[in-house]
Amino acid sequence: MTLKAENILELARNFMESRILLTGAELDLFTRLGRSPATAAQLAGENGLDLRSLTILLDALSAIGLLVKDKENYRCDPGLIPFLSKDSPESLLPMILHASHLWKRWDKLTDIVKGIPIPAEGELSTRSPEAMRAFIGAMHVVAAHRADSIVRQVRPGRAGSLIDVGGGPGTYTIAFLRAAAHMTATLFDRPEVIEMARERIAAAGLEDRVRFISGDFLKDELPAGHDLAFVSAIIHQNSRKRNRELYSKVYRSLVPGGRIVIRDYVMDAGRIRPRDGAVFAVNMLAMTQGGNSYTYEEVEEDLVGAGFEKIRLRKKGDHMDALVEALKKRDVVSA
Repeated sequence: MTLKAENILELARNFMESRILLTGAELDLFTRLGRSPATAAQLAGENGLDLRSLTILLDALSAIGLLVKDKENYRCDPGLIPFLSKDSPESLLPMILHASHLWKRWDKLTDIVKGIPIPAEGELSTRSPEAMRAFIGAMHVVAAHRADSIVRQVRPGRAGSLIDVGGGPGTYTIAFLRAAAHMTATLFDRPEVIEMARERIAAAGLEDRVRFISGDFLKDELPAGHDLAFVSAIIHQNSRKRNRELYSKVYRSLVPGGRIVIRDYVMDAGRIRPRDGAVFAVNMLAMTQGGNSYTYEEVEEDLVGAGFEKIRLRKKGDHMDALVEALKKRDVVSA
């Protein structure tokens, strides 16, 4: 599709409505106005905000459909409250707040492309506790809508012991355990993330089937003895060198004949499809020291280097839902 002049201008201005939404989320206006209507003066008084600035923001939020204005009162549209209020289990606020975190790094994109050194604030280990919770919450919001479908496509079959590498909020661990009643799982992630996952898995009534092990998969060995390893939305964070090291750790964690399944963007050889994967590669440029969206050929080569065989693209996907599968050789001694 050939872009026209108006399309180019629209692209240049798209950030405006996004920034309006992000500021509304940062000020938690949607939660407050989901509970009861309020005037701009009331909100300014409650939160110590500048009245003129807040009024302009509230009017803009109303104009783009995120709030409803009735004379001088503003309220959150009842249909949007489940997605915009922090009080709702369906809330998208964690994802929106994570996007706000991304904003600060994307602002430095031109400097990054110029080669100007930027502090590694985007690395997971450097985030504040609040940013970490927002990030993990955002991962759950995304995963909750696709986990069951992904697990069906993985087909856990007779696999009895899963390791969810960098399992985050535990959303996929829960989906695997619900799909395979005979399965137990190990969730491996950083200590602060483990505690968030433990809360969610306990709420699902599955804590007795999960072993929680804290560690850093970039530095630490993974526990051994599993016949299925799920590596979900991880490889894009890493350089290929780091991914080869990770695949080797996964290989050692599997029993002979065990299987690794990777969920991520998988790019075509030209690196421009899927479109979302190409855009996400820029996100990794802004947020990490070596991350990228990788082609199938790159993933395959790195898996072979770690010892895996029978590698295949199990599922193509446009939205970080492609699946690559590989097997550990059967004629090896388990680590």
